[in-house]
Amino acid sequence: MNKAIGKTKKAAKRIKSYVVLTAAALIYAVAISLFLDPNDIAPGGVTGIAILMNRFTAIPTGTVNLLINIPIVLLGLWKFGWRFICSTLYALTMITIFINALADYGPVTQDLLIAAVIGGGLIGIALAMVFRAGATTGGIDIIVKVLRTKWRHIKTNILFLAFDSMVIIASWIVFQDLTVAFYAGVAVVVDSIVMDKILYGSDEAKLTYIISANPEQMKQRILDELDITATIIPARGAYTNEPRELLMIVTRKQMYPKIEEIVKDEDASAFMIVSSANEIFGEGYKDITRDKL
Repeated sequence: MNKAIGKTKKAAKRIKSYVVLTAAALIYAVAISLFLDPNDIAPGGVTGIAILMNRFTAIPTGTVNLLINIPIVLLGLWKFGWRFICSTLYALTMITIFINALADYGPVTQDLLIAAVIGGGLIGIALAMVFRAGATTGGIDIIVKVLRTKWRHIKTNILFLAFDSMVIIASWIVFQDLTVAFYAGVAVVVDSIVMDKILYGSDEAKLTYIISANPEQMKQRILDELDITATIIPARGAYTNEPRELLMIVTRKQMYPKIEEIVKDEDASAFMIVSSANEIFGEGYKDITRDKL
């Protein structure tokens, strides 16, 4: 019985993943076919390369994108196995279909700034959705994932910016137009910011250390009013040699003003250190076992 329930949950999770991938592929295609491609804006990555190559061939951008991705997908197959590649192949196939299907409906606007901002934003949303679903859109995404397995301290958006910069320079050469290259850069920056906020922004937190003469009342108010826990670390003053209690609190950044208010109320002379924490793993926060690009 439990085994059957487990299989059902696993299947439901898989179906949900493919629904998300389909929606992400459509959003990505809207960005390319309706905003960027018809305005000669090559937004970096393999798709940007496909847009540039499309100008020299009669092959649709979506199809060129698929052809370029074949050797890269084989690299992904070698590094990550069939399970990862199945999701990526699905996302890549849907993107190709949607880009080609929507190609005749663009541009929605001929204002390059609007096209770059909206197109870049939509790509950022789509990529974040794909990564959250445990896949990629192929191309540079796979290369970035390969690099991230070795250098996990480097943020995804930084790696994308490096690759995208090369494509932007290539677009300047191909179109002989600094303006469209500039707006390609705008699209890449917007894409990077949106993706970064979705993937990492919600994890940003405040790490607060408090040394107070009245730690018990302060701790109790934090537990009761914020419904979060805290850690008490035994400490000793280097000058006075007196034992102290160090209160350590990790919380979402939007809850920090309340902590500050409690400290002011209970002990205005308390010693407090506040720093930023990029991510929180553990109960009530993010699962450390979940893979991230």
